[in-house]
Amino acid sequence: METAVLIAVIILVTGIGMRWIHLLNAQHDARIEAYRFSAPLPRPPGLPDDTGRRAHHTGAGR
Repeated sequence: METAVLIAVIILVTGIGMRWIHLLNAQHDARIEAYRFSAPLPRPPGLPDDTGRRAHHTGAGR
């Protein structure tokens, strides 16, 4: 009998924890969505137009 109660309590606490994490993730996602990021910084003079990873490979045009 005690084992069944212990298993039920573990399952209940796990479910409550999952629900709590889900609510916290939803709150975090809403906070990220509401945040307005600033405009990107201007490109420093002297840098090439494309500074991505593909621009540094010799066979980028393949």
